[in-house]
Amino acid sequence: MENNDIINSTDQVKRVAIGADHGSYDSKEMLKTYLQTIGYIVVDAGTNNSTTKVDYPDFAVAVAKKVVTGECDRGIMLDAAGIGSSMVCNKVHGIRAALCWSTKTIINSRQHNCANVLTMGTSQHSSAELCSMAKLWLETRFEGGRHWARINKMMSVEKTGGYYGT
Repeated sequence: MENNDIINSTDQVKRVAIGADHGSYDSKEMLKTYLQTIGYIVVDAGTNNSTTKVDYPDFAVAVAKKVVTGECDRGIMLDAAGIGSSMVCNKVHGIRAALCWSTKTIINSRQHNCANVLTMGTSQHSSAELCSMAKLWLETRFEGGRHWARINKMMSVEKTGGYYGT
């Protein structure tokens, strides 16, 4: 993907994939409704209830695949802490997932790192905070410029199987 393709495909957000495990199902449903209310097309990658115990990696992969295939412009994955989901999403070729917990980490993940998946821990935030952070993340543009070299290095690690530099 060319540098401009990354900007074009990630800064014009219309379709957002969203997923969660059973513990974060209620937060996912609330966030899904909120995002639809403010104009996003939301593609639900599951889970579909809060009572059946499921494994977050299954839904993190589903969200990540919707982003890398182009079905969705960006993705949001929720679990209790957000850590595991971030780790899983980043195993999917082409994903730059960021676990964010504050306004500063949200902005940095987009402006400097061109994150295409946001993970958040629902046990860490209120519903209002989850909505506010998701909205800010979806609206924050990648700055490009000096950050391109770092993005290219980041993606080269993926291409070389982790062998980087000397």
